[in-house]
Amino acid sequence: MHDTLSQQLTESQRQAVFHVEGPLLVLAGPGSGKTRVITYRIAALIDVGVPPYNICAITFTNKAAEEMRQRAATLGASAGAHISTFHSLCVRILRRYAKRIGISSNFSVYDDADQRSCIKEAVKECAFDTTNFPPARMLDAISTLKNKLIDAESFKEDADDFFSRTLAEIYLGYERILKDRNGLDFDDLLMKTAFLLRDCPDVRSELSNRFKFLLIDEYQDTNHAQYQIASTLASEHKNICATGDPDQSIYRWRGADIRNILAFENDWPDAKVIKLEENFRSTTTILAAADHLIAYNRNRKEKKLVPTQSEGQAIQITPFEDDKSEARAIAQHVKELAENGASLKEMAVFYRVNSQSRAIEEAFIKEKIPYQIVRGVEFYRRKEIRDLLAYLKILVNPNDEIALLRIINTPARGIGKTTIDRVRDFAARNNISLLEGVKRAKSIDSLSNAPKAKLAVFYSFIEQFRKDLTGPVAPLAERVFKESGLEESLRAAGAEGQNALENVNELINSAADYDQQTEEPSLVDYLHQISLFSDTDAYDAASDRVALMTLHAAKGLEFENVFITGVEEGLLPHERSGASENEDELEEERRLLFVGITRAKLGLSISYARYRTIRGQYMRTVPSQFLFELGVDFSERVEEDDYEEDHFDISVPDFQPGQLVRHDLFGLGRIQKYLDMGENSTAVVKFNSGQTKTLMLKYANLSKVDI
Repeated sequence: MHDTLSQQLTESQRQAVFHVEGPLLVLAGPGSGKTRVITYRIAALIDVGVPPYNICAITFTNKAAEEMRQRAATLGASAGAHISTFHSLCVRILRRYAKRIGISSNFSVYDDADQRSCIKEAVKECAFDTTNFPPARMLDAISTLKNKLIDAESFKEDADDFFSRTLAEIYLGYERILKDRNGLDFDDLLMKTAFLLRDCPDVRSELSNRFKFLLIDEYQDTNHAQYQIASTLASEHKNICATGDPDQSIYRWRGADIRNILAFENDWPDAKVIKLEENFRSTTTILAAADHLIAYNRNRKEKKLVPTQSEGQAIQITPFEDDKSEARAIAQHVKELAENGASLKEMAVFYRVNSQSRAIEEAFIKEKIPYQIVRGVEFYRRKEIRDLLAYLKILVNPNDEIALLRIINTPARGIGKTTIDRVRDFAARNNISLLEGVKRAKSIDSLSNAPKAKLAVFYSFIEQFRKDLTGPVAPLAERVFKESGLEESLRAAGAEGQNALENVNELINSAADYDQQTEEPSLVDYLHQISLFSDTDAYDAASDRVALMTLHAAKGLEFENVFITGVEEGLLPHERSGASENEDELEEERRLLFVGITRAKLGLSISYARYRTIRGQYMRTVPSQFLFELGVDFSERVEEDDYEEDHFDISVPDFQPGQLVRHDLFGLGRIQKYLDMGENSTAVVKFNSGQTKTLMLKYANLSKVDI
């Protein structure tokens, strides 16, 4: 097997694949064959006698994990090896060792909507003003704390100001609600696993012995909790292989810490470091622009993208009058490419924020261009999907009050709010779950016989399915859908109901796929899997449609022709990036564009608009400073009929850091940083309003203010 594998690898890939024991850092540039290295490494380890059972490969999306499993299977190397996402691994560990940390193994994984419901209840119970303490902000703060492995009790002990003490009370309340409902949020999956490994030496030793070889993909995207889990699992045997690229770290807003990969050699002094620099994806022209752009970042490990493809066509950087003109032009370009033989499924349009897709969709619909929006979690947010999943969740976790409240009168079965409130009061007084309260409804004196009978029928219906929790999921889901009355109610809803029926059928199809791919299917495992579904997992590579997606969702994908839209100050880089004085956020925005550029194989078109509709307002924009960091010559003449370009003749004044300036829209501010690039000079300005903006000076019309 060694010779067979070796023949299909470059020299640097061979070094990474055939390294056996000890820490290994693989710095893998985009298009460098990273997934091949990981899967071949699994095969190579097995070839030298490592039992598959002792290998654990972790990546960041279900789609990437599935691709890795399929590739390993073709090498005969996947049976017995654990290949999954971080969160899936943690679910598996927590289900096995649940009692050690005081939870039940049938816990529910709460999605964003469930978490919002719990945090609102926590704020309300603490009697705090939601204006001063918005639930969404509190949830973000709690998520940040959990990613840093700071639990509620620890945070309360260190809270030394009014806001922190208030947040601590809300955090404690939120945790209490989750515990009562036997629910974990996404951050709990990581935090509780990290604490389990920290506090239970026997569990740590058992798992370390099980996973003697740890392979972690996309290491640059690990947060502190994931870093601790990986470090702890590998602490005894030191067989950790981290694969990643600091230049593609784009999830800082989710807690990802680029320092984890930058400091790998400090954490593991004996680490072998291998760079995968050969790029097998993109043309020389595309790679040159990507290299030129990312060189402006300081927090990185030096490497070059070495092309193996031809020079290719020139990169198109095109300005437009507005976002509608931009969208129309992209649609026309797509049609021209398709007419010349290009495949629609090999084209993609990237944007910084989801709202940018609207104008593109309208243009594509008008031109009858098939497209798919890669926003998969939206499927699981549809009412009919959430309704059926709620029925399934309550079968697995009887304490899941959110699920129960959703279905108890869906479809309508005469169990109204007054009845539900009385059952909730009864359950609270008797310190029992809401479902247990439904079961004992006959003991509730405030209820008449009619609602008691309806509650009894409902409880009996739920109980009849609980015996089928192990075994194939699809038949159970179909039975629940029919016998609950959900199917009948959708059929009675006309055309809208028909669409909903098709969505539910798609969910049941996904359950059938799960049943076929899983040796021992169970409802609890299926629910845990789909709870970890991400946007990227929804991308259908086989469908002959143009893909529309955010730059974040594009990570890990590749297309022959790529369009990157809205490369403007305030969008890319996003307006939030200006608030970071140490430029960490600005560097991440630059990495985001780098990721987008390196998805393209053959053709790359980048565009910006002079005006864009933002939150309903038609606003003047400024080209992104990143455009001038690509090392690509381009014309700034707007692609719009009879448009006068007089605004490009403005002379650019010189500014110095500390200079007081005035802006027509943002008011007074002070120059924080000044980048002298001639007519393309930019300045970072901190305004008295608290906003910090990066402005292209020839468009900003800043005026100096003498003190």
